[in-house]
Amino acid sequence: MTLETLRASDHLRDVRYEIRGKLARRADELERAGYEITKLNIGNPGAFGFRMPETMRRAIIENLALAEAYGHQKGIFPAREAVVMQQQDRGVMDVSADDVFMGNGVSELIMMCMRALLNPGDEVLIPSPDYPLWTASVVIHGGRAVAYSCRPERGFQLDPDEIESRITERTRAIVVINPNNPTGAVYDRAALKRVAELAERRQLVVFSDEIYDHMLYDDNQHVPMATLARHTLCATFSGLSKIYRACGLRVGWVSFSGEKMHARPYLDALELLASLRLCSNMTGQWAVQTALGGYQSINELVSPGGRLYESRAAMLDAVAQSRHLSVVPPGGSMYAFLRVKPDRHPEFDDERFALELLEQRGILVAPGSSFNVPYRDHFRITLLPDAKVLRRVIGAIDELLEELAS
Repeated sequence: MTLETLRASDHLRDVRYEIRGKLARRADELERAGYEITKLNIGNPGAFGFRMPETMRRAIIENLALAEAYGHQKGIFPAREAVVMQQQDRGVMDVSADDVFMGNGVSELIMMCMRALLNPGDEVLIPSPDYPLWTASVVIHGGRAVAYSCRPERGFQLDPDEIESRITERTRAIVVINPNNPTGAVYDRAALKRVAELAERRQLVVFSDEIYDHMLYDDNQHVPMATLARHTLCATFSGLSKIYRACGLRVGWVSFSGEKMHARPYLDALELLASLRLCSNMTGQWAVQTALGGYQSINELVSPGGRLYESRAAMLDAVAQSRHLSVVPPGGSMYAFLRVKPDRHPEFDDERFALELLEQRGILVAPGSSFNVPYRDHFRITLLPDAKVLRRVIGAIDELLEELAS
C-alpha cells in the first residue's frame, strides 16, 4: 500500500530558521563521519567551556525537592519577584510579580505573546536584521512581519523615521532587539525615545528583546525600553541563557510595564496560554533569584582582559588585516555580523559560501540572509570561542575567500 504524502501545516510554509537548518544538519553528518567541525552558528556558551555561576547551581540543587511538582502558571514567586526588583533598580516602578511570566526560554514566551495578540493579517514591525524567531512567530500565528531596516551604512542603528513610515492601520506592535542579534548594535537613547513616542501615539505594543542587556563592550550603554515607553504596553524579555551562560536550563521571562488597564484582555489571554502548558521548567526557575541578585560575573567577561572582550578584540584585529572582510564593531551581544567586500566578490552568495566553508574548512557559520535581510554578503559568527580560535577561524575564512577571488 502506498501512503499519501503527509503534508506539513500551511502555517509553516514561510517559516525559516536556518541557524539550525540544512547547514547545521550537514555539519552533524560530517561530525558523525569523523570530521572536526568548529560550530560558530549558535550562541551556546556551554559548548565553548563557559559555566553558569556556581551560586546558581547550588540554588538549583538546594531546591530540587521543590521542583518536582507543578508550579504556578506564571512561575514561582521568588523568580518573578527577582525580575520585579531588577526592573525597579532600572527605574521601572510599575511592575509587580503579577506582571511577570516565566517561560521555557524567551523563545516560548515570544511565541505565546504573539499567539495571544495576533489575528490573521495583523502586522508587527521587526528589525532587519532580526533574530529569525521573531519573524517566524508572527508568520506562524497568521500575522505579517513588516521589516524596518537597520542598515549597515548606519552602523545597523535603527531609524525611527523608517519605522514610522511602516506603520499602517493593521500594525499591532513594534519589536526592538537591543543589543541586537545578529549585529551587536546597541541603540542610542534618542532613537529609542522616538520609537517609544511612536508606539505611544499609535497605541502599539512594544516588545523589547533585551537578553544581552549586560553584555556590552567599551563605553556602550544599554537603555531599557521600559524606562521610555510609559504610556503604552511594554513587554521586556530576558533570561538566563546568555548573560548567565545557562542555555540548557531554558528559563526566560517577560515583564509587562507601562499602560496595562486597557490590555487586560490580552494579558488574561496570555495567562490562559501559560495555564495550558501547566507551568514552565521548575528546576531552572530556582536559579533566577540568585542570578539576578548575586554578583554579576558577566562584567568581568566583557571588560579588558575578560574572555569575551579579548575574543571580540581578536576578531576585530583579524578582520582589520583581511583583504576580504569588514565588520561594524559589535557594541554588545556575543556575535559579529561580518561582511564580504563586494568589490572583491561581486557575485558572493552567503549560503553557497557557508556550505563551501563547512565542506572545505570545517567551519559552520550562519548566512546573513538567515536574519531576514535583502542582501547576501554577510554572515554571522559567535564570539564565544577564545581569541586564539577566532584568529584561526578568521584566517581560514580569509584563505578560502582568497582562493575564491582568484
